[in-house]
Amino acid sequence: EWRLVESGGDLVQPAGSLRLSCAASGFTLSDYRLHWVRQAAGKKIEWVSTISDAGDIASYASSVQGRFTISRDNAKNTVYLQMNSLKPEDTAVYYCSRDENGIYRGQGTQVTVST
Repeated sequence: EWRLVESGGDLVQPAGSLRLSCAASGFTLSDYRLHWVRQAAGKKIEWVSTISDAGDIASYASSVQGRFTISRDNAKNTVYLQMNSLKPEDTAVYYCSRDENGIYRGQGTQVTVST
């Protein structure tokens, strides 16, 4: 059975940084593009970023472009999201997912950006 487990969420002040991790099991990570999506309270799931199976191509939502960096280590079955210059509007539950719509996602990790 496949599984994605996110970690690294926390309470951080505006302009701060966090690094999220997503550990995969039950499938061969290198066979898939991986995605980060997020869901703020009361809102729909929002796509954040995608990385290619080899890790050489990344794309970002305009709202995080230039501030977030996605990466992966297929040998460790792990995907990362480095988040810099965080803003209050980045507050959400962050999920890694096997699809960009967040249907096949993990349990999520809470990121709260606040003073």
